[in-house]
Amino acid sequence: MARIGIQLMMLKDHIAERGVADVLAQVKDTGFTVVEVSQIPMTDENVAAMAAAREDLGIEYAAISAKTSVPEGSGELSLAADFDTHVEHARALGTGFARIGMMPMDALRSPAALDEFCVEANGYAKRLADEGISLSYHNHHVEFAKIEGRRILDIIREKAPDLRFEIDCHWVARGGLDPQRTLAEFDGVLDLVHLKDFRIALPGPDFFERLDSGDRSAFGDYWSRDIVQFAEVGQGNLDWRPVIEQGIASGAQHLLIEQDQTYGRDIFESLAMSRAHLVELGFEDLITG
Repeated sequence: MARIGIQLMMLKDHIAERGVADVLAQVKDTGFTVVEVSQIPMTDENVAAMAAAREDLGIEYAAISAKTSVPEGSGELSLAADFDTHVEHARALGTGFARIGMMPMDALRSPAALDEFCVEANGYAKRLADEGISLSYHNHHVEFAKIEGRRILDIIREKAPDLRFEIDCHWVARGGLDPQRTLAEFDGVLDLVHLKDFRIALPGPDFFERLDSGDRSAFGDYWSRDIVQFAEVGQGNLDWRPVIEQGIASGAQHLLIEQDQTYGRDIFESLAMSRAHLVELGFEDLITG
């Protein structure tokens, strides 16, 4: 059965301040037991605490994150330098899924650079598959840019045939496509979905203060940047019932709530709001298992 959980990226500051065990206990109190690990330092201490939470709290891990390569001296793990470590982490957390959060920006430098990334990612997908781990690629909106008339995401799918996909519904909408139709297009190669809503925001008081003071840049900032927001599931404009049903029909094993910004609202309040909407839609069984 597919499960609905949350993306731990949203709680990275809480984990840095309070530690893994305390934050995961609050996650469970909020009504979730499935998490995806991203932007959490995979130190020995953190991995041990996450593994312990499987036994102590019943936390399940939808996927871990991986990068094909990282800048020299960054201190981050990469599949290029730490392949075996990724396998060890997946096994310690009891997951058979890993995901690439984004391609290196250098892959967008040229068609040849994109091809090189595809070959590299596909190689790691094959190697991880040999270890019983599925590797997915997570989209943003840039993957809907076109090269010679073809969307980058479609190029990745063709040139990395062993790679699976994690479709992020917000970024699909921001890229100008329909999430439900996109999930249908990825039927059979879809393992993971991000449930992230897409909200159009009215200008706030600061906007009008700037406008009244003669700040001509206020309109441009709002119209080109601030008008689109990340939102709690059900607080934006995406139609979630058919989106979730299509994600499951297309093979998704895990659907993860993610909200990059909460605009002053406490993240646990936001998670509770998203959960309440999904329960209202009839998806409580996918949350509780």
